[in-house]
Amino acid sequence: MWRQRIASLADEATLVSDAARGNVAAFNSLVARYQELAYSIAYRSLGNADAAADATQEAFISAFRSISSLRGGAFKPWFLRILTNACHDHGRRVARHPTASLDAPRADDDDPPSDHIADTSPLPEDRVLSGEMTAFIEAALLRLPFDQRTVVVMADVHGLTYEEIATAIGANLGTVKSRLNRGRHRIREILRERPELLHETYRHDGRA
Repeated sequence: MWRQRIASLADEATLVSDAARGNVAAFNSLVARYQELAYSIAYRSLGNADAAADATQEAFISAFRSISSLRGGAFKPWFLRILTNACHDHGRRVARHPTASLDAPRADDDDPPSDHIADTSPLPEDRVLSGEMTAFIEAALLRLPFDQRTVVVMADVHGLTYEEIATAIGANLGTVKSRLNRGRHRIREILRERPELLHETYRHDGRA
């Protein structure tokens, strides 16, 4: 497993080097590796399929134009920082010129990405999530501030390390942990609005 990991990173470094020299095929290989992850993060950050697709496309275009600036670092966290900025900029543009609420799912939206929460220890994990519970968690994420939502999605949905998240959002580890803790706490509070969806263990907060 470790040897495969090293081989994969070496292969990725070659792709980055080739892409930096203008090799479009090499960059397309990087796109193929990360487009699903990128779209999933963008979708959960923006809550809208079209907005997520636009932000993802903008991020890859920006990454291709600036990939020569990536020297010695890993592609994934570097690219996710570009994606995070694209999502943030897109959200601000929509806020200035709203046409429809991003928090309200549209009838013609694609189904949300189907990946599951990777690190469920801080969230109710003893219960197999039903479709209704999954939908409620998706909606709960959109009620978090953008900075907390992004960190929770990266950590608890996609299992990124603190170090990867810190690079992706341009913050130190303390900030990552603080935002993650606040976001997880808020998710717990929101989930208690629908106690019937929770395992009995999580229906009370322990206060008299």
